[in-house]
Amino acid sequence: MRRVFRAFVGALVLLVVGLWGYGRWRSPEKATLDDAARAGAPGQFVALSPGITHYDIAGPDSGRTVVLVHGFSVPSYIWDSTAVGLTAAGYRVIRYDTYGRGWSDRPDTKYDGALTDRQLGELLDSLGVQGPVDLMGLSYGGFVTAHFTAGHPERVRTLTLVDPVARSEKSSVPTMLTLPLIGHWLWQTTVVPGMADRQLSDFLHPELHPTWVEQYRTQMRYRGFGRALLRTIVADTATDYPALYSAVGQTGVPVLLLWGRQDRTVPIAFSTVVRDAIPALRYEPIDSAGHLPHMEQASTVRAIMLDFLATHADSTAP
Repeated sequence: MRRVFRAFVGALVLLVVGLWGYGRWRSPEKATLDDAARAGAPGQFVALSPGITHYDIAGPDSGRTVVLVHGFSVPSYIWDSTAVGLTAAGYRVIRYDTYGRGWSDRPDTKYDGALTDRQLGELLDSLGVQGPVDLMGLSYGGFVTAHFTAGHPERVRTLTLVDPVARSEKSSVPTMLTLPLIGHWLWQTTVVPGMADRQLSDFLHPELHPTWVEQYRTQMRYRGFGRALLRTIVADTATDYPALYSAVGQTGVPVLLLWGRQDRTVPIAFSTVVRDAIPALRYEPIDSAGHLPHMEQASTVRAIMLDFLATHADSTAP
C-alpha cells in the first residue's frame, strides 16, 4: 500500500510540474515590467497609489483638456489618430494606459471600477487638472469613463462613448476560468497566447493595418498582463450596464455616442442599451467601420467629435 501511495504522489508531482512547465512555455509573459524595460518607451510615467501609470500629453497647455481612455486590452496608442486631430484643433490631450496594459504597472489586485476611478482621478490630480475634462472612452473604456462620470460628474464636462461595452461578460465566461489557480492557468495557456492575432477582428478592413498585431505583442511580454485581463472580465460579470448608463444620464453630463455599423466585437444592436438609458444623448452611427470607427473613418469621426465639443464648450455637470 505504501508503495502504491508513493507512486501516486510521484505521479501527481510529475503532473503538477509538467502542467507548470507547459504553462510557462505557453505564456508569452517572460519579463518583468520595470524601469529598465520602460527605458525606451515613449511618453511619461507617474507613480500613483496603485502603481506606475504610463501617460502622454500633447497640445497647448492653455487648451481645453480631453482625456482619451482605451479599451479592454489595446493600450493608449489606439488613440493615435484622434490625439493628432484634437491637438491640431487646439485641445490639450491626455492619454494613458490603464493598469495591466501597455507600459503601466500590473498590480496584483481586483480590476474593477474602483481601480479605474482611482487611477484616472489620481492621474488628473498629479497633472494639476482642476476643472472638468472632456472624457472619451472606447469599448471597455466606455465602462471606465461612464463609471468615472457617474461617480464624479463635477470633474466631467462631456462624455464621448465610442462603441462602448454595453453588456456584462457573465454569460460568456466559462466557470472554469473563475476557479483559483486552474482558471488562471487555463487562461494563460489557451486564451492569452492568441490574443494578438484576434485583434484584427476589430477592423472592417484588417489588411489596412499590417503592423497592428506585432505592435500589440510588446505588452504581452510582461508578467501580469493576462492576469489583469482575466480579472477585468471576472469583475465585469457584476456590472449592470443599463443601470450604469442610467446613472450617467442622471448626471446631466452631455453624451455623444458613436458606433461603427459593421462592428463585430460589440455589435451596433447593443447601442440601444446606452440610448435607452440616456435618452438625451447624441447618437452617430458610422458607416463602413468596425469596432474602431475613429481609425477606419477618422475624418468623419473627428469632425463629429469637434462639433460636439464646440457645442458644449461651457457645459458643466449640475
